[in-house]
Amino acid sequence: MSKHCTVRGAFLVCTLAFGLSAGSALAADFRSVEPAEGPAAILYDSPSKKGVPQFIIRRYTPVEVVVSLEGWAKVRDAGGGLAWIERAALAERRTLQVTVERAEVRQSADAAAPLVFQAEKGVALELLETGPAGWAKVKHRDGQSGYLRANQVWGL
Repeated sequence: MSKHCTVRGAFLVCTLAFGLSAGSALAADFRSVEPAEGPAAILYDSPSKKGVPQFIIRRYTPVEVVVSLEGWAKVRDAGGGLAWIERAALAERRTLQVTVERAEVRQSADAAAPLVFQAEKGVALELLETGPAGWAKVKHRDGQSGYLRANQVWGL
């Protein structure tokens, strides 16, 4: 512990400051499921093909990498479920999953901007860039792109 945090009255303040700075340094590691073959990958209960298969996860689904081991990653999906996936089935490319009934993708990061398209719940959209606060620029696999509110998707 730092000598600056040894005074009793300041202990709580230092603890909170350390916790906040450590927490903000830990950015979420999101990836896209993109197996070399097939439209899906298998999620296991342990980091081994000898583990029990738990689920099948579709190509382009975003996941958050929680733990990485040799050749394997423990990932969290939009529903909060945790399982292991072969690291080779994950791509650097980022996708987002629509979490509302219909996400509205607009020409610019403005709620009054013209609507480009709507994406239904569960659809994966490629993340092109994070936009102004609360917005993200995305692209649909058909090529259309625009901005949507960050609270309409999971994976940021």
